[in-house]
Amino acid sequence: MSEIPTLALIAHDAKKDVMVEFAMGHRDKLAAYDLVGTGTTGGRVLDACPELSLTRLKSGPLGGDQQIGALIAEGKLQGLIFFADPMSPLPHDVDVKALMRLAIVYDIPMALNVSTAEILLRSARLKGLGTTSDTPEVGSTAS
Repeated sequence: MSEIPTLALIAHDAKKDVMVEFAMGHRDKLAAYDLVGTGTTGGRVLDACPELSLTRLKSGPLGGDQQIGALIAEGKLQGLIFFADPMSPLPHDVDVKALMRLAIVYDIPMALNVSTAEILLRSARLKGLGTTSDTPEVGSTAS
């Protein structure tokens, strides 16, 4: 496993603009990770933030979700930001559910919206640090 944690970025079509805005607003924190992203989402993020280290995989319906699932199963992914659109029918819903299932089975931190993604980026666990319920957030001045 790389010394730099790997984080996956995925967004459904109706949430791609949200992901781009999120990446632009958090580019300094995202720069600390090796990023992988599904096809269009990865391309949009790279267009907006070309300085980020992001590897584009296939688009979700063409196997990108499975590629990210494989990274989870191989222990090569430390976190997942997946901006899902709960209001649109998805032809590849089975793939999405399989990816979420793997994140749950392998206990991978997974954010499904901006609020939880911001929390995830402050997570000591995502940084590879040991955590307990008493561990403050990364960057916290609390003792």
